[in-house]
Amino acid sequence: MQIAAQLYTVRNFTQTEQDFSETIQKIAKIGYPAVQLSGQGAISAEFIAETCQKNNIKIISSHAPAQRILHDVDNLITEHKLYNSSQIGLGMIPWEYSENLEGIKKFIADFLPSAQKIKAAGLHFAYHNHEYEFGKFDNKFIMDYIIEGFAPADMQIILDTYWVQAGGCNPALWIKKLAGKVPKIHFKDMAIFERQQRFAEIGEGNLDWQAIISACQASNVEWVIVEQDDSYGKDAFECLKTSYNFLATNI
Repeated sequence: MQIAAQLYTVRNFTQTEQDFSETIQKIAKIGYPAVQLSGQGAISAEFIAETCQKNNIKIISSHAPAQRILHDVDNLITEHKLYNSSQIGLGMIPWEYSENLEGIKKFIADFLPSAQKIKAAGLHFAYHNHEYEFGKFDNKFIMDYIIEGFAPADMQIILDTYWVQAGGCNPALWIKKLAGKVPKIHFKDMAIFERQQRFAEIGEGNLDWQAIISACQASNVEWVIVEQDDSYGKDAFECLKTSYNFLATNI
């Protein structure tokens, strides 16, 4: 397995071309060979591709806005081919689909044509979970409804370890359950501070990384993508470095 950085972790430092360029240089210096795009400012795809290529950073995935996946998918495909990236990810289900089972069915119906168009272009549509998907309708996980609504070739899963745990489930068991559907996974740790769940650097929280890493290896996960939604006042790049160092000696 290889290690990538989720740019959402350092989104405050990717809003201009200069900041984006400096951020990619810092990520490369830490040792990351790749990134997942998310949260960057209005920067051209050409600049992003050129900057990453210049720093020997691969772009392995993205989190694209839902409205672009629905209504601008052709341009998204063109951009991802420029990036030499095979995966277009949806970061979360839009709220308007999330209230009931009928909403989930409408989500599947609305996004399936774009997913199939992405597949026809030789790329992959991917869905990223939060804790919401581990709620249930009619005693069945929402995540299962979503997975079953798309043929395996139409949708991959970017499973997020923190949000699986926050949803009351076992990340390692879900990785095994989704074996073959999760070529890329979000590694995100969870710590408890003042009785609150908090994002943490990998290895600094309470998730069972030995079990999670073993499950990934057994399930043919190709890329682990480090993400930390909030660094709580710490340097976000130092957080990425701590996580990278832990993983570099444990996978």
